[in-house]
Amino acid sequence: MIHVVAGIIWSDGRYLGVKRPEGKSHAGLWEFPGGKVEPGEDAPRAMVRELREELDIEVSSVEFWREKIHEYPGFTVRLSFFHIRDFKGVPRPMEGQGLRWVTPAEAEHLPFLEADRDIVTELLAHPRA
Repeated sequence: MIHVVAGIIWSDGRYLGVKRPEGKSHAGLWEFPGGKVEPGEDAPRAMVRELREELDIEVSSVEFWREKIHEYPGFTVRLSFFHIRDFKGVPRPMEGQGLRWVTPAEAEHLPFLEADRDIVTELLAHPRA
């Protein structure tokens, strides 16, 4: 099982969607920014590190929201989702990914990764901005 952190980064009632770049698995699909938890690292620290590496932002605090298990063919991920409301900097695509601020309603129309689709739906029903 792979432990992954995912950040729901809020600004003015919108959250940041990230489009996976060409050359990566699931290229062209949207997701929440984040990545794998490294050995010896806890999920909140991994979330801060991943957002620094992936988006060049400094996160002041993370708010754990929920966790879920998702099975893909050939592997299983444990996803820890965090709400992020306090950060410094402007998100930049440090890994060639696309970025887009979306309202919860707009996100419903984007092709999000299978593991994130129910999260997108839940954020539409219960926005946490």
